[in-house]
Amino acid sequence: MRPNLLILGGTTEATALAAKIAARSIDATLSFAGRVERPKPQPIPVRIGGFGGIDGLADFLTAQRITHLVDATHPFAAQMSRNAVAACATTGVPLVALTRPPWTPQPGDDWRRVPDIAGAVAALAGPPRRVMLAVGRMHLDAFAAQPQHFYLLRLVDPPARAIPLPDHHTLVSRGPFTEAGDRALMWQHRIDLAVSKNAGGTGARAKIDAARALGLPVLMIDRPTLLERHEVSTPDQVLDWLTHSGADLGV
Repeated sequence: MRPNLLILGGTTEATALAAKIAARSIDATLSFAGRVERPKPQPIPVRIGGFGGIDGLADFLTAQRITHLVDATHPFAAQMSRNAVAACATTGVPLVALTRPPWTPQPGDDWRRVPDIAGAVAALAGPPRRVMLAVGRMHLDAFAAQPQHFYLLRLVDPPARAIPLPDHHTLVSRGPFTEAGDRALMWQHRIDLAVSKNAGGTGARAKIDAARALGLPVLMIDRPTLLERHEVSTPDQVLDWLTHSGADLGV
C-alpha cells in the first residue's frame, strides 16, 4: 500500500520529517494550525488552518483518503493531539506521535514545577521581579494578572495587538538560540527568573541552560496529560513505523 500521510506540524521535528518524506517521494500533506504568520517553506504540500474539531478532522481523513496520521505538533498542543487520537479511533487511520522527550533537571538546575499556565501565574504572586517569559504569545493575557513584574518576551511574530503587560520588552526572533546568547540576554535585562514550558528538544533549550549557568530559578510548566498513543522521537522511527504498518515506501 502506498501511503498518503497527514502530518500535523508546527515543530522542527515535523519539518525534518517532511524533508525525509519528500526525499522518498511519498504522498503527504503538512498541516499548520496557522498561529505562526511566516511558516518556513516546506518540500511537501501544506495546508493552514484548523479542521473543525474531531468530526472535521475525521471527515478530512476520509475525504482525502489519508492512510496514516503523524502528530508532530508541539507537546503543548494538547487539544489537537486529543482530537487526533479520537479522529483516528473513529476512522481506523493508524496514528503515531513524533514528539520530543521532556527535559529533566540537570545538576545545578533550580526548577519550581507548576502544572499549567494558571499555576505559573499564581506562582508569580509577590514582589516585583525581572522575568523572562518564554511561553508564546497565546498566553500573555493570563500573566496580566501579575502586572508588577518586568517581562522579557521573545516572540516568533510581531504582536498583532497591544501586549497587556505594563512593563515589558519584546524581541521578535526565531530560534534556534544558543546558551551563550541567552545568557547574555538575561544578563543584559537583569533577569532573575525564567518561565518556560517543558517543550523538550534542543531548539528551545538554550534559555534553560543559560538560567543554570547564571544560577537563576526556572518556573517549569509541566506538559499536559494526553491519552495513550504510540510515540516515537525521530523521523527515522516514523519511517520504520510506516514500514511495519504495511506501507510501501519504495526504494
